[in-house]
Amino acid sequence: MPRLHLLAASLLALATSAHAARPTPPDLKPEIERKPAAAQQVGAAHTLRVIPEACVRLEGRFTGLPATPYTLAAVRTGERCQARARMVDAVGAKASATTGWVLNDEIRVPSAACSTQQAVIRIWRKDANAVPPKLDAQGRSRIYLKDGLDSARQGDLGAIPIYAAAMATQGNACK
Repeated sequence: MPRLHLLAASLLALATSAHAARPTPPDLKPEIERKPAAAQQVGAAHTLRVIPEACVRLEGRFTGLPATPYTLAAVRTGERCQARARMVDAVGAKASATTGWVLNDEIRVPSAACSTQQAVIRIWRKDANAVPPKLDAQGRSRIYLKDGLDSARQGDLGAIPIYAAAMATQGNACK
């Protein structure tokens, strides 16, 4: 489990600001409409969003450093949580509306120490195209335990939803 946490955190850390720094086109609205978050102090960790399907909580922090003014990490919500979705790097997954992803959420976090700077986190979602099982002789769609276990042993678990987060800072850095 610790490896999954480190993988998710490293994937989010690798998300370059070029992807999220582009302004959102006016015709591309996120599924979740929200106001900008409360201004956050430098060094104060804050939860941006919880994605229960992926067992992940997105946590941000203003660093005060000019090179990396904001950091974003994916923190596992619990050791016993069984993920029903994956969290990946938005840049590596090439998350965009043109590649079949849906802009799920856009979170803007202003800096309390620098009113001209804000962090922009875009969360993308890609649904799994799950196909229900074939109908049996009684006209019902069923999954039998033995069949499910056999397909799991063969690695045929089917597609699961995928989430991706991209982070950028916008505005001028204060000195």
